[in-house]
Amino acid sequence: MNTEASATSSRSLTFSHYVVPLTVVTTLFFMWGFITVLVDALVPRLRDVLELSYFEAALVQFAFFTAYFVFSIPSGGLIAKIGYKKGVVTGLITMGIGCLLFYPAASFRVFPIFLLAMFVLAAGITTLQVAANPYIAALGPASTAASRLNLSQAFNSLGTTIAPLVSAAFILSSTVLSSAEVEVLSESERQLYYLSEASAVQGPFVWLAGALFLLAGVFALFKLPKILEGDSDKGGTYREALRHKHLIFGALAIFVYVGAEVSIGSYLVNYFLSLDIQTLVLESSIMASIAGFLSGSDLNSLNPSRLAGTFVFFYWGGAMVGRFIGSGLQLRVSPHKLLAYYALVNVVLLFFTMITTSYTAFWTVLCIGLFNSIMFPTIFTLAIDGLRNLTAQGSGILCTAIVGGAIIPPIYGFMADSFSLSLAFIVPLLCYLYIVWYGRVGSQLKS
Repeated sequence: MNTEASATSSRSLTFSHYVVPLTVVTTLFFMWGFITVLVDALVPRLRDVLELSYFEAALVQFAFFTAYFVFSIPSGGLIAKIGYKKGVVTGLITMGIGCLLFYPAASFRVFPIFLLAMFVLAAGITTLQVAANPYIAALGPASTAASRLNLSQAFNSLGTTIAPLVSAAFILSSTVLSSAEVEVLSESERQLYYLSEASAVQGPFVWLAGALFLLAGVFALFKLPKILEGDSDKGGTYREALRHKHLIFGALAIFVYVGAEVSIGSYLVNYFLSLDIQTLVLESSIMASIAGFLSGSDLNSLNPSRLAGTFVFFYWGGAMVGRFIGSGLQLRVSPHKLLAYYALVNVVLLFFTMITTSYTAFWTVLCIGLFNSIMFPTIFTLAIDGLRNLTAQGSGILCTAIVGGAIIPPIYGFMADSFSLSLAFIVPLLCYLYIVWYGRVGSQLKS
């Protein structure tokens, strides 16, 4: 299909024609959002179980997001050859294999195997990202692409909202013993403890593997419109795509945004523990009621890590609510301006998080999730705007920039080890300052 035919196909789709493929592809957004945040829950868990430093624990995210750097551009080439639909099925199967690798990783308690599982899982998610984001943007008029992608990303946020509750109930539910405490156990008690630790990780990821394989089979049966198929074969190259300034600046915006979001999300449990989350909750009847409702348990039975993990629900839940709201706002407010305003609010929230403590810091850092909401889909649609036959290449470049989630969290972890978790928030604060500039200036510097 040539570029003109592709554009004609896109214009000919009425709402009734693209609502079904939009719904089908949106299920993928939910799944990878759920899994990405479930991985976040492993950071504090592995840090306790394997007694890692903050920097070492951040290698979990490094392995996960490095896959975006390694596989995004090859995924774009693969999708250009086999099509978006087969690319999605390939991504789902790869994700399922990655989930299954958590079984031996948890059994042997070997950190490098965990990192390998993260890498394979993220390779599958990368393929989905390269295929699904531009596909959603193309399912309808270009003028509402940002709104449409925000709506689909809202279901991604639904997955990220549910995941902390699942992780709090399963992965973070039991108390972790130190190596000294394990040593004093009898051999039978020690083996029982290791089995319990392994099952806390194995169960959720084995179920996810089954769901991903099932989804791959179901997805293969759907007939999706070939809106973008073949576009990247008609003279488009990565060299040509890189000539577009707004795409390059957008890739950097994706880099810093994902890095900031993941840094905050990965260390929220540790940050809440540093604020003495149990004391905060017990001294506030409202917080106690919220924690009891979300966990479904008596507060006295919750260990600090599970209690902290329960409140991460609001960070990702805010992103979900914000995307539904943002999808409507972007039909009335310029995506450029809305992106800059939201990023500026996050700069202010992080500033107050750094200079305050107790309840103020607790709620200001959680509110960041609400204003993170529109950033990824808005940056993405602004960056691929006008690329035409270079859309697949642009998507590959933007998804490569998700490697920011591998680079920036270790920097945050290093700052936290050197100073404090609170002062380390200067790292994401600087990231959001760049996004303010991109929204107001960089996204409009067309080549």
